[in-house]
Amino acid sequence: GIGGGDEVITTPFTFVATADTILLAGATPVFVDIEPDTFNIDPELIKGAISDKTKAILPVHLYGLSCEMDAIMEIAGENNLVVIEDVAQAFGGRWRGKRLGSLGNAGCLSFFPSKNLGCFGDGGMVVTSDPALAEKVGILRRHGGKDKYNVDILGHNSRLDTIQAAVILAKLARIDEWNGGRRRVAALYDRELSGLEGIALPAGGEGMAGHAYHQYTIRTKRRDDLQRYLGDRGVATMVYYPAPLHRQRLFEGCARITGDLHHAESAAGEVISLPIDPLQTEEETMYVVDKIREFVG
Repeated sequence: GIGGGDEVITTPFTFVATADTILLAGATPVFVDIEPDTFNIDPELIKGAISDKTKAILPVHLYGLSCEMDAIMEIAGENNLVVIEDVAQAFGGRWRGKRLGSLGNAGCLSFFPSKNLGCFGDGGMVVTSDPALAEKVGILRRHGGKDKYNVDILGHNSRLDTIQAAVILAKLARIDEWNGGRRRVAALYDRELSGLEGIALPAGGEGMAGHAYHQYTIRTKRRDDLQRYLGDRGVATMVYYPAPLHRQRLFEGCARITGDLHHAESAAGEVISLPIDPLQTEEETMYVVDKIREFVG
């Protein structure tokens, strides 16, 4: 039900898919800044961004760490707003014991192969406890019709194909085990990289125990130098994300920006994600640690 003239509040520090869906619905993305330690949307700034056009909040559980969902849900309730969780990087993660994707009106999941629960191609899912919304999503993914030859609304061909579904079902039973493996790697990084000059480690907070660790992301003002140094020594790293959305051409003139978004811009110039995988050995992790220590000095 969101469309032309409506606004959706979200973060500029995320992948483009979070916000281009707002444009595709005909609505306007409203970007508010992030918390500098968690990289997630700052709930306090959401309040000031709400207008009479605001219809929804779209929080992103970036890198696998939950947003401050209690605060976000309270703001949404006070202002009669819908909450759509972007759980693309946080499958299996939790907020105070509750599965991410189950706290808002709906949760959007990604099964892209690199995700914590990945298929062998492209795929995704919408989860909701609202039967009417579930029915609407089901219609939208089947060309907009309740049956094959009677189409009610403009929809999509967005079904998860059977092969991908089979892959997901086979892997689903092990997601908690695999996320536990990611947390073990992260704990080793936390212990061994703690206190290194110029290196800031990922923050915790209330959602830490449920962190899915899709990425283990540190920040340093010497990010590009560190990335080159590690790459020359066989350590692959990635930068998620080098340009916040409000600096990208797609959103010029079609998004509303609140504040100077300086935390998002600062993070874009400093973040670097280290290797993390459920099957990553202690020896492999310590190799990464040793190379970072060498770089620092």
